[in-house]
Amino acid sequence: MEILDLPFMQRALLAAFLVGITAPAIGIYLVQRRQALMGDGIGHVALTGVGLGFLLNTSPVWVATAVCVLGAVVMELIRSYGKARGDIALAMLFYGGMAGGVMLMSLSSTGSSANLTTYLFGSITTVSQQDIVAICILAAFVVLTTIGLRRQLFAICQDEEFARVTGLPVRLLNLLVAITAAVTVTVAMRVVGLLLVSALMVIPVAASQQIARSFATTFAMAVAVGVLVTLSGTVTSYYVDVPSGATIVLMAIGVFIALTTVATPLARRRADRTAEAERCTLQPEADVQV
Repeated sequence: MEILDLPFMQRALLAAFLVGITAPAIGIYLVQRRQALMGDGIGHVALTGVGLGFLLNTSPVWVATAVCVLGAVVMELIRSYGKARGDIALAMLFYGGMAGGVMLMSLSSTGSSANLTTYLFGSITTVSQQDIVAICILAAFVVLTTIGLRRQLFAICQDEEFARVTGLPVRLLNLLVAITAAVTVTVAMRVVGLLLVSALMVIPVAASQQIARSFATTFAMAVAVGVLVTLSGTVTSYYVDVPSGATIVLMAIGVFIALTTVATPLARRRADRTAEAERCTLQPEADVQV
């Protein structure tokens, strides 16, 4: 295939593969915690890091990572302490991050509206060798965290009080989830963009939940769907000359619709079988009473 002979597409496909793994891997915990839009909020904050990176003439990925981690920690502290006006504080953090990024980008001598667009909506063909190194390191952190601590993270996502009673460091694990989500945003921003990264965290998980019946199966299927849509979306964007981020997200939505269509009759059959089994169980009891 000629696409594999092009260095920029080799980098693009590697970046897409890593994003396809990492985004659903942390997304499943965010969905369990009912924080599906957390990635979107972190994406707003990340734009300040991108703008600061251009202003300082350094790597936007690493600066965005630092800013994202700080923003995620602040978001988690606001959520944990449940301040009365926490929603207002989060709104100011999100939109302040977006406004700060635009302002810093305009003050930078190397920044431009084109640079801003590539980070907002993704431009996978512009991934550099330095970006690949950063993405590989950050993706390794996400994978090791989400798989190595899966039991502990699952426990706090299901029931924080029970996890606390069992002796788990709940606050530390909550912060780790927030930090891992922040790192994932910076991993994915070159592929799908800061405004669409939350979709790649949530939609593959939601799609796999239509079929899977356990956490482990849902995790594996979500990662498989993530890899499928990121790689196929990248290849499609190359041949059709369309934006990679939008293509990937639309493909993920297509997979969700397809799995939902398949799952609905299966769920109906399961429900009918369960009802029939219950009737068969209750029938002998009714005969005895008579």
